[in-house]
Amino acid sequence: SVLLLKLLWNLSSAYHSVRIDFLKDLTSGLGMTFEHVEKAIVLFTQTHKGLAVRLDHRAGCLRFGDVQLESYTMRSQLTVLAQQLDKVCHSLSASSAPSSVKAEARKKLYDSVRESRDADHNKMLERKAWIEQRKEEIERLAQEKIRQEAEKVAAEEAARKIEEERRIQREQKLRELEKQRKIQQEMENLKKQQLLQAMGHNVEAMTQEEIAELDAVALQKEHQEKINKKRDEAERKTKEVAKRLDHLVRAIRIEELPLIKTRYEEKVKRDREQYEQEVLEKAERARKQWESDKKDKERLSEHSVFDYMKEFEDKVIEGRKLKHKVLCQKADEEAEIQAEKAKMQRARRRKQDEQRRIAAEEERRQKEEEERKAEEERRKKEEARRERERQDEERRQAEA
Repeated sequence: SVLLLKLLWNLSSAYHSVRIDFLKDLTSGLGMTFEHVEKAIVLFTQTHKGLAVRLDHRAGCLRFGDVQLESYTMRSQLTVLAQQLDKVCHSLSASSAPSSVKAEARKKLYDSVRESRDADHNKMLERKAWIEQRKEEIERLAQEKIRQEAEKVAAEEAARKIEEERRIQREQKLRELEKQRKIQQEMENLKKQQLLQAMGHNVEAMTQEEIAELDAVALQKEHQEKINKKRDEAERKTKEVAKRLDHLVRAIRIEELPLIKTRYEEKVKRDREQYEQEVLEKAERARKQWESDKKDKERLSEHSVFDYMKEFEDKVIEGRKLKHKVLCQKADEEAEIQAEKAKMQRARRRKQDEQRRIAAEEERRQKEEEERKAEEERRKKEEARRERERQDEERRQAEA
């Protein structure tokens, strides 16, 4: 790029225009295609104020200089001046006046030229200053125009990016809506298949389009009507069976009633006789036991056994108290052991609960980390896709 810029500066200082083929020959050793050379020339004319270059593909040449200042009149100014001066010289040489008159006229002419020299010089300086001012004004206008065009391009690029982002968001929303619609359609088709299978239809012989055309509400209504019909039919049959069973049971009970009464009376009679016999036997056993106890008491009284009953009872009570104390100690020890076991079990349960909580927390954290990584990966892919689309769009604009 630097070599190309220096080449353009040298050409602009030496030539007014050069052929494009000549420029191609000069730039063939720079390692750049002519398309890149053209882009670089356009860029140089925007970034370097003193360099004015125009590509004229119609004439097949490269022109240097500002087209607004280099009009045909200004380019031929010196030629016109030379022609006029030549005419003056011819008119002076062709004159037939005497030499003294010619000398006098020439002197007057030179004197007038000398007198007007300063004024003409000042006019030329003023014209030069005016031309420089005009050049600066035109250059300022050109820079302002370039700046406005750059701002316009930047605004259009920003608007295009905003519109592109909106388009991407709209497409993403449309894709999400389409995905939700497909999921909803699949769920509806699955529900319809379940209803058709429950109704006894052959679902495998039907296509997805045929299933999608069916009305889920109508299928649900038809399925519910069949279920209600089956339930009503089952209830009717159950009521008929219950009614027949009730009639049969009533008839059996009516027929069995005399037999039941006879069996009941016989059982009551047997139970009464058995009860009276048991009462007599119990009274007889009680009388015999009383007589035996009376004889035992008399024998014990003869030997003064009842005088030692108090001491015997005290010893028995003391033995029972000792046994009760031992049993209480064993019960307390057993209670302490059970309490210690319960305490250990509670501690073990608390430890297990804490371990389960920590494991659940770790699993939740890992799941959140995986979701975050997946979201970040998705975001990076989306940004890469947008960057590729932006580069493709810039490449298409550059080619256009």
